[in-house]
Amino acid sequence: MSSIPREGSLEAPIRYPLDWRSTEFYDQDALNRELERVFDICHGCRRCVSLCQAFPTLFDLVDESESMEIDSVDKKDFFKVVDHCYLCDLCYMTKCPYVPPHEWGLDFPHLMLRAKAVNYRSRNVKTRDKLLTSTDLVGSLASIPVISGLVNTTLSARAGRKLLQATLGVEHGARLPVYHSDTLRRRRKGSCKSGLHAEAAGPTTGKVALFATCYGNYNEPDISEDLIAVFEHNRIPVTLALKERCCGMPKLELGDLNAVEKAKQANIPLLKALVDEGWDLVAPVPSCVLMFKQELPLMFPDDADVQAVREHFFDPFEYLMLRHKHAKLNTAFKQSLGKVIYQASCHQRVQNIGQKTRELLALVPNTTVEIIERCSGHDGTYAVKTEFHAASMKIVGPVAKRVQQADADHFGSDCPMAGAHIAHALNQDGKQEHPLSLIRAAYGI
Repeated sequence: MSSIPREGSLEAPIRYPLDWRSTEFYDQDALNRELERVFDICHGCRRCVSLCQAFPTLFDLVDESESMEIDSVDKKDFFKVVDHCYLCDLCYMTKCPYVPPHEWGLDFPHLMLRAKAVNYRSRNVKTRDKLLTSTDLVGSLASIPVISGLVNTTLSARAGRKLLQATLGVEHGARLPVYHSDTLRRRRKGSCKSGLHAEAAGPTTGKVALFATCYGNYNEPDISEDLIAVFEHNRIPVTLALKERCCGMPKLELGDLNAVEKAKQANIPLLKALVDEGWDLVAPVPSCVLMFKQELPLMFPDDADVQAVREHFFDPFEYLMLRHKHAKLNTAFKQSLGKVIYQASCHQRVQNIGQKTRELLALVPNTTVEIIERCSGHDGTYAVKTEFHAASMKIVGPVAKRVQQADADHFGSDCPMAGAHIAHALNQDGKQEHPLSLIRAAYGI
């Protein structure tokens, strides 16, 4: 007698390795069958309708079809749903009752990733998307002295933005990051630390190597500087990896899995060598942390070096609160922060580490903290694309409204790009403050 499917799973969600090297993974017919199976389950559930534009797009396709069921939706329209998924993982981690180990085994984000990979292999990707996800190339060129000034001027000028929209499809009204010629690596050249006086505590060695990330190096090096200052104020030596490539998250979201592998081959040996020398690893951007904690280990489950790096990669606030648990956090804050409201990044939330940012901010005397657990809709490149910008602004709207209603002294996000997107939605560009910057201010350093 067959078992009756349960309404929801009672077990904690688990992720299975991504079988991205198999022939079936790229088979269009097999993909369509799985898309139809999953979309049919989603259509009957609809709990994720408020998360992003992917689900309303799916449900509209079903509701406007002849039978009002998934079987009468043109399979060519399936990719309209895929286009709106930016792999935030919130449906998997916070909403879906049918994720593994449930027998239906839904992993919506990784199914969307598979569809993106099939699409990429079919050469159905725009030049714009390849360029926007080539963060190493763009950052290294745009940060060259003199050129960075020209780039920033063009990106801020109305005529330049109109040209970008007409030629590449980059929305003229979207907020774009600036590029610094004084990158973090140029600021910190030759400043490697020995870590000889590090004090271990719990799972932490007490010394960290900073994976600066493309964004933390080229676009907002001040946040990386704040991270270093806060960690060193807590007697945690900080060094930089000798060199680094993009973590691979932008290419993952594009579906270019071979490029992800190349980035992995460049980064993992260097990071594993640091781990072998006793260094823990941190990064200022949650998406990059998640890449090493989750996505690379799922893509390369049999690579021992990838797994070793995963075990020693931490979110900055996770690391500091682990130290606090063992009385190794400096709590001698000199300044209160008043009222703080911040958006918890999706890619930080799905790391399952708890509200470590809120916990640390709440340690500052005379400080109240309000957290927004809702997606900002930015996703690095989604919000700047002409065809998706309106959707991104719709998604960020409730977050911006919460910030506005809070009338707080400080607002921002664990993700610097999300924080900037929220500020842009409020017409307060540049007013956002990263939680690391707030902690540095509270220390008075």
